[in-house]
Amino acid sequence: EVEVLRACVVGGGAFGTALGMVLASKKVKVSVWVRCQEQASEVNSTRENKKYLPGVKLPDNMEWSSDISKAVEGAELVLLAIPTQFLRNFLEKNRSTLPVGVPIVLCAKGIEIGSLQTPFEITRDELPGKYSKFMCVIAGPSFAKEIAEFQPTMVTCAAEDPHLSNLVQRQLSSKKASFRVYTSSDIIGCEIAGAVKNVLAIASGASAGCGFGNNTRAGLICRGLTELTRLAHKLGATGDSLPGLAGVGDLLLTCTSPLSRNYTVGYRIAANGETWAEIKASTSSVAEGVDTARSIHELSLKLQVDMPICQQVYAVLYENKAFAQALHDLQDRPLTNEFGVRGAVSDAPSPPY
Repeated sequence: EVEVLRACVVGGGAFGTALGMVLASKKVKVSVWVRCQEQASEVNSTRENKKYLPGVKLPDNMEWSSDISKAVEGAELVLLAIPTQFLRNFLEKNRSTLPVGVPIVLCAKGIEIGSLQTPFEITRDELPGKYSKFMCVIAGPSFAKEIAEFQPTMVTCAAEDPHLSNLVQRQLSSKKASFRVYTSSDIIGCEIAGAVKNVLAIASGASAGCGFGNNTRAGLICRGLTELTRLAHKLGATGDSLPGLAGVGDLLLTCTSPLSRNYTVGYRIAANGETWAEIKASTSSVAEGVDTARSIHELSLKLQVDMPICQQVYAVLYENKAFAQALHDLQDRPLTNEFGVRGAVSDAPSPPY
């Protein structure tokens, strides 16, 4: 582990708060930037982020601020924990405020509506070139609540420069917080996995909401991994990250637990008949998979990548299709070889029995 004196977390949601606690466990002075001064004052006085991470007592070496210049002052490490759809707006307004020469760690998971870009691509576009060699992403199975409870958690840091990923690995890893960071060079794979798994989690939650059991969920996860892999490779991923924490690890976590906001969205729509608008109005948390489903829909059509599960999730969220019908339509697709090999038995004439 590497000693850091000061760090800044941009974004005071559950994930940003939990990552700040990991750093604070190493006696780092952590500043957390939020848009609302009222929220900053409340958290500073109560030592609890009641809106996003209730019930967790925050350490004294974490301070909330709505002044970005003050928050990043002296920071040796900056974590951008802003949801994907809001990241560009923040960068446009603060591109000259962020410190130069320190790691910029991208924590969001999603694909921006319109541009169809990942957080890394958005940040590379919006920040001057002097920042580019200091940018990296973190990915992997990491529920904020469990991170904040210092339950053993493992993630991956991906960067173009291995020296940067190794540095962030040592800056973020904390024995006291049981937070372990691995390294990777597969930025595209990590980001696409982190985005697509949120859409697949909606499908998995809906499967449970429809009353389907473990067989269905396991099938969705495996076939979802196939879709995720297709898109990642099409976009140029090496694929090294896909069998690991950022790929299979995060997919399993998000598709199997009610702690996942995206899983919960799917469950509530299927089980209770709620609309996304009703669910959104009842929670302060962001379910990245809803917006990402729209982006994935457009991206897969643009690149001609077959992603039937993600397309059905899009149809449910944006075309009012019933989840039960969507699952039926997935099962009703033409039979084929699992790995897309031509000349498979399913393509041959039926046997005479």
